[in-house]
Amino acid sequence: MSDDNIHVNATSRSVFGKGASRRLRRDNLVPAILYGADKEPQAIQLKHNEVIKHLDTEAFYSQLLAVSVDGGEPVRSLLKDVQRHPYKQQILHMDFVRVVAGAELQVNVPLHYINEDVCVGAKSGGVISHNDNEVLVACRPRDIPEAIEVDMAALEIGDSVHLSNLNMPEGVRLVDLHEAGDDSDRQVAAVNAPRVEAEPEDEETPAADVPTAGDADSAE
Repeated sequence: MSDDNIHVNATSRSVFGKGASRRLRRDNLVPAILYGADKEPQAIQLKHNEVIKHLDTEAFYSQLLAVSVDGGEPVRSLLKDVQRHPYKQQILHMDFVRVVAGAELQVNVPLHYINEDVCVGAKSGGVISHNDNEVLVACRPRDIPEAIEVDMAALEIGDSVHLSNLNMPEGVRLVDLHEAGDDSDRQVAAVNAPRVEAEPEDEETPAADVPTAGDADSAE
């Protein structure tokens, strides 16, 4: 297995259920499951502090992982799901899926927007917007890109980037573009014209009350 893979240490787990999971979390452990590749699912647990460090690394969400259980032979896997506590910095559960060598898989890969500081449209006052921060790609495990770069330098106000404009590495295809039907070529980023707020209209100054001749006569 390549040394480029991110190494994840885990131990096998023999306790199950909500109560057991709560006890594991109190002991700073994260319950998890390792499944796929036509093998039986394996219940595992990971140290919470190590998990937090991994999750701070962008590549952990999309790149191949080497998951070693009880010090055994590392298994090539991908992170499939992370359940987080709604307001605490606590990981509740994780899913890992085993990867079959040579078999095509689908994985979300981050989009890296580059050259926004020199974007022609932004320099003219335009506002850059991102509609997507990642895209779903299909490829073999060895071809998973770390990220897809989106060069914003030449975009002017009113220009946009669609899925079909992305430069994909060899052997990698966009799942949504090829399999989502006629409306699949969605916009991922754009340079929009700045919003101009209408200036409030000046309130008309009421004319001064000037008594007419009739008014003067009636006042007498």
